[in-house]
Amino acid sequence: MSGFGLERQRQIFLDGLRGRKPAIPIQPAALEEGARRVMTPEGFAYVAGGAGAEVTLRAKRAAFERWAIVPRVLRDVAARDATVELFGRRLPAPLVLAPVGVLEMAHPEADLAVARAAARVGVPLIFSSQASHPMEACAAAMGDGPRWFQLYWNAVDAVMESFVRRAVACGCDAIVLTVDTTLIGWRPRDLDLAYLPLLHGKGIANYVSDPVFRASLAEPGDAVERFAATFPRPSLSWADLPRLRALTKLPLLLKGILHPDDARRALDAGVDGLVVSNHGGRQVDGAIAALDALPAVVEAVGGRGRVPVLLDSGVRTGADVFKALALGAAAVCIGRPYVYGLALAGEAGVAAVIENLWADFDLTLALAGCRTVREIGRETLTRVD
Repeated sequence: MSGFGLERQRQIFLDGLRGRKPAIPIQPAALEEGARRVMTPEGFAYVAGGAGAEVTLRAKRAAFERWAIVPRVLRDVAARDATVELFGRRLPAPLVLAPVGVLEMAHPEADLAVARAAARVGVPLIFSSQASHPMEACAAAMGDGPRWFQLYWNAVDAVMESFVRRAVACGCDAIVLTVDTTLIGWRPRDLDLAYLPLLHGKGIANYVSDPVFRASLAEPGDAVERFAATFPRPSLSWADLPRLRALTKLPLLLKGILHPDDARRALDAGVDGLVVSNHGGRQVDGAIAALDALPAVVEAVGGRGRVPVLLDSGVRTGADVFKALALGAAAVCIGRPYVYGLALAGEAGVAAVIENLWADFDLTLALAGCRTVREIGRETLTRVD
């Protein structure tokens, strides 16, 4: 859509003339603070917290500040095209909603509200394995909206295989295997509260709705205990990938890639895309920031265009989106911000966060002197540290 940013901006200011301010804060810090006020301490800790001393949690944002956009002027940017194509779908903007588990900690409608918002705006939602509603219900809420499925390869291969079959059956466009969370990292905010929502039966809707998982239960009340025994898979290795690759013809992405050698190995294994991510700073404290890892991963797979490389972790503004694309990302994944919007206003809050980010990106695109995503190259940035 040409000029989406200008249209969004104009509408907000026109609403201001009528005495209406945005219901969802636009500044990232205010958005997070608003969510903190309405969420339970346990819910906010689970969403906002990181591993260890949260060094990586801070580093993922600091990485964006090490790059500066160098705008070009007088280039006629009146007509712009922010669209991208991913796995056969033309998307209105280079935005994808990352998989976030246990969304019932933010809002009762959880994944269903997010699914409706994503479909309304037209951006893909990556269903989480740890969803609060089954993937089939989320798919039904999206109509023909684009969706992918994020897979945690648990300790029971038959359950993993059932999840993949269900994702295919409910119209997912891709499978995203998370490879950096075969164990849960050391997360002090959750530990201080002695609270892990999964052990309270939250975020396990895809398990309790799964026929293979249910068949393993001696009693219905055993679901949480069985899940706890099923989830960890620290033995997962490259040798396991062919089994997943053979299960489906859907595009397969690996999420959690930070090292270029792992990127090359993934391509050798027949993977169709990568998500450069440190899991939002929730797994390895002191790990490299995702944006810092991105250029080497893109180079390792042969540059932009060979396979899509997405950037996850730390994106908050349109400038962040621009910088990630300039460094080789095909699109970016958004996580915590849409959860904060969900906490504040359900479906409407999620849609507002997506649309605000899209508008910010569109205006940044224009003001940097670019008319299309294809025009965003490495030459549009300079390193400032």
